[in-house]
Amino acid sequence: MTKRLLIIPAAGLGSRLQADTPKLLYPVNGRPMLDYLFELYAPVVSRFVLVLHPAAIERVEAHCANLGLPVDFEVQESPTGMLDAILIPTERVRQHQHDQIWITWCDQVAVHPRTVRRLAEMAGEADSAMVMPTATKPEPYIHFERNELGDIVGLKQRREADDMPELGEGDLGLFCLTRAAYLDLLPRFSHEAVTGSATQERNFLPFIPWLTGQQQRVRTFPAHAEIETIGINTKADLKLIETYLANGHQQTFRHHPGI
Repeated sequence: MTKRLLIIPAAGLGSRLQADTPKLLYPVNGRPMLDYLFELYAPVVSRFVLVLHPAAIERVEAHCANLGLPVDFEVQESPTGMLDAILIPTERVRQHQHDQIWITWCDQVAVHPRTVRRLAEMAGEADSAMVMPTATKPEPYIHFERNELGDIVGLKQRREADDMPELGEGDLGLFCLTRAAYLDLLPRFSHEAVTGSATQERNFLPFIPWLTGQQQRVRTFPAHAEIETIGINTKADLKLIETYLANGHQQTFRHHPGI
């Protein structure tokens, strides 16, 4: 059976939400964001690694203590970006010998169970360094540029003040890497990566077109719904996602042995 480890970079403090808790414990319809992620991914991954702000570690450890899930905790001392956060658990990845390394942002709680199942299925079939869902939407936050063969060769990011198209293809903050892609290719990319011009952070998403440039396959598939692209960063995002989840859109997931 395929063994999967899920890294959740979660060092954000939720300042735009005016949170008085670590962001990943912020309530969504009365439940912490983190609990949605555990519920969504526990059927398909065998271990979780949370990358936390130093101020959050005690509260998050206490929250997870009685859940009965295999959870490890790492600390990101400085907010240098998602790339650095994702690489922090490298030694744990080496230790646990998982076949696939999954990554999700802590605020992407609207990912649909069908999308998760499809990712598990496709990652098992594909000889690809990375597999991920994408969605096309107007006024995109992220846009992947493709060549005539359909390969991702470029990236535009609103957060970096790039000139964005009216309609764009973006990610869901959900990715699956092979073990080799995480342990070998991602560190190689890290040595070459530069900080974003606007954010001054080391971003993970440029790794995707970099893989194409290294003759590594990146396989994508359409997400179940456009709303899955939305992470909860503001009160407006929260209201939108709470309404979506309240309508029962994540209540159809069941564990399927072998996935």
